[in-house]
Amino acid sequence: VVDQCNRVCSDLSGDFSLSFTVRDGDKVTLPCENVINNHHSCHTTTWLFTDSRGKAAVELVNLGQIKETVKSDRLSVTAECSLVIKKVTAEDVGRYTCRQFRGNPGRQQGPDAVVHLSDVISDRDQMTLNCSVQVHGHCEHKVKWIHYSEALNRDYSNIKTLQSSCSATVTCVNSLYSHISNSDFKCNVTTEDDKEQLFTFSPHLSGKKKERTRQWSSLQVNSAVYLQSGENNVQQI
Repeated sequence: VVDQCNRVCSDLSGDFSLSFTVRDGDKVTLPCENVINNHHSCHTTTWLFTDSRGKAAVELVNLGQIKETVKSDRLSVTAECSLVIKKVTAEDVGRYTCRQFRGNPGRQQGPDAVVHLSDVISDRDQMTLNCSVQVHGHCEHKVKWIHYSEALNRDYSNIKTLQSSCSATVTCVNSLYSHISNSDFKCNVTTEDDKEQLFTFSPHLSGKKKERTRQWSSLQVNSAVYLQSGENNVQQI
């Protein structure tokens, strides 16, 4: 899956911000836009992470070296000092800051380069589909479900809808549920700067001998965004 990146203007502090779209379970590469020229093995680069709950920042990379954290086995640093995260999950939601240091003791050089990872979570049970956005900070995304090409913004005879801030739910009656497929419904997310993104589901099969599990997943790195959906069908073989 090809990453989609939208560059966002620097804020008043001069920090850089980027936007990406990837699929759930894939790896994402977060570029560091403030790398010092002629660096050696990214020895000037430090990556910090602040989760969506706003806890104190955690160092993921210190002067080019990956530090021991709960996610360190999923991290790597490229030759260009970008941060690579494998198998992205909801736990990766938050603010990633690339910071440059020079000298001994090290002094920060230039502005921060920031990437915000947002999480769009979609759950599908027997009759209900829910799509919601989880972001670092206040959520101003608009979410709606689309059935084929029609936006579901009202109730129908066989589909009930519910929309609230940053989430949308559709409930199908039994007669309809038996005929729908994973491609019938799509989750439409509009960001605060009016950029629309459409999330579709691609099936993945997993499970033991006597159990088959079908899952649909998609991820967006919003300055990054993440979408995940799942359905479990248990069949005796």
